[in-house]
Amino acid sequence: MTPTHPAALAAATAVAEALADPQAIQRETLDGRARPQSLAGGAVGIALLHIERARSGHGDDALAHAWLKLAASQPISAGNNANLFHGAPALGFALHAASTTRYRRTLAALDDTTIALTRTRLATAHTRIDRGDPLLMREFDLIHGLTGLGVYHLHRHPAHPVTRDVLAYLVRLTHPLPGRPGVEDVPPWWMPVGLSGEPHPNYPQGHGNIGIAHGIGAIIAYLSLSILHDVPAAGVRDALARLCAWTDQWRHHDTTGPWWPGYLTLDHTRRLEPPQRPRPSWCYGIAGTARAQQLAGIALGDTNRQATAENGMLAALRDPTQRALLPEIGLCHGKAGLLQAAFRMAVDARSPALAAELPDLAAQLATQLAQPMTDPELMDGAAGAALALHTVGTGAAPASAWDAVLLLA
Repeated sequence: MTPTHPAALAAATAVAEALADPQAIQRETLDGRARPQSLAGGAVGIALLHIERARSGHGDDALAHAWLKLAASQPISAGNNANLFHGAPALGFALHAASTTRYRRTLAALDDTTIALTRTRLATAHTRIDRGDPLLMREFDLIHGLTGLGVYHLHRHPAHPVTRDVLAYLVRLTHPLPGRPGVEDVPPWWMPVGLSGEPHPNYPQGHGNIGIAHGIGAIIAYLSLSILHDVPAAGVRDALARLCAWTDQWRHHDTTGPWWPGYLTLDHTRRLEPPQRPRPSWCYGIAGTARAQQLAGIALGDTNRQATAENGMLAALRDPTQRALLPEIGLCHGKAGLLQAAFRMAVDARSPALAAELPDLAAQLATQLAQPMTDPELMDGAAGAALALHTVGTGAAPASAWDAVLLLA
């Protein structure tokens, strides 16, 4: 825990009260641009705000239920577009977070659907590896792929065989492709596409993604959390060490402290381009990568790695220039993601320095949230920002573990 901050909690409460009526919010801001069953941009994500408030004693179960009812108001996707942030897995994650027997039968059905979905995608992924084809972003990443589905299983049923199967796949992903060892001097997690996951003329040689939303930062965090959750699987520690060793090659230090690039590319001679420092966001910046490195340090008993990660986050929080690069409020690209990651790191940190930086960032975010709300969403809008402020305001880890979707816990 960290000290409570009543002003941050009050700001979070104001947002939650403004998001009390699902029908009104849907008419005013969600219609035409968001799907109810979307965790990132629809009703599932807003439900998480009310679930967390209810579970922590600051809200009403009825509000959470109203938003979940809206989330389930259309046929639930279990097809190619279903993932941790959309469809059956997203709704199942929210129902699990609610922690009530009210949804037991529905959640059991969503479990079955998500397990079947995961097994199908695992089979496709292993076939791809058997062929020696390059990695696909949507195959493995947190937002669309198997790492995200793994988050569902790790928190829903860690002892289930499918959880170990996801881990086995992620371990295999760190080994050279069959018949192509050391191909082109890039690692097996190198992707022949641009940052969107599709071929792009600006990335003719593809890229190596270190971020947590679409890159190996997610695998580092996930493997670390599996160790910390005592989920047994062969090769996990070695795979984690391989990934960390590669990121160590590209870790940089400047006058403020250590940082990691969001991604790497190849120049026309097929040499790795010098990395650039990303803004300190969750998706590609220090908020996500430092937390992943801290978790790896804790999981592997590597105190130097843990200290480096914590120093990197502390430097970003203390540097006004870095914080100014996050004018948005959201979890993905804005201040809320930095705040939530900093809180989680502060709880696990070896010194109180990180916790001392939380109030100032929370105050900045609360001031922005006092403006008229234009975006209620979880990942880029007010719901996610309110959840981060609620966390810092209460000084306690989320009762619902909602930030597991960000691989922060």
